[in-house]
Amino acid sequence: MVFKYLKILLIITSFLITTGFSPGLMFLAPATTMITSGNMYKASAQFIIDHTVKKKTGKNSITLVKEEIEKKETKRNLQKELRILVEKRIKITRQKLDLEKINQQFLR
Repeated sequence: MVFKYLKILLIITSFLITTGFSPGLMFLAPATTMITSGNMYKASAQFIIDHTVKKKTGKNSITLVKEEIEKKETKRNLQKELRILVEKRIKITRQKLDLEKINQQFLR
């Protein structure tokens, strides 16, 4: 009988965690901060900042920071790919021009 209740509780808990439908979890981070540091002001500030970020962007602060980092990495990769492409095109152009022949003609 007890195992049946534990199984039901486990299923409900896993459903709440995996679907993200757990408004009580938003108090977990500030509560952890308050317990570990004992600083109520710090925990309150963290909660207010997280709530404000979520209100303005629709994302929590961790997700927002993660997406910004991914954007910067994507931009950096794009710049790297562009640089490689330009260097490749320069090499191809130099080969077509055959600069050694051009330099020898000017030296004569």
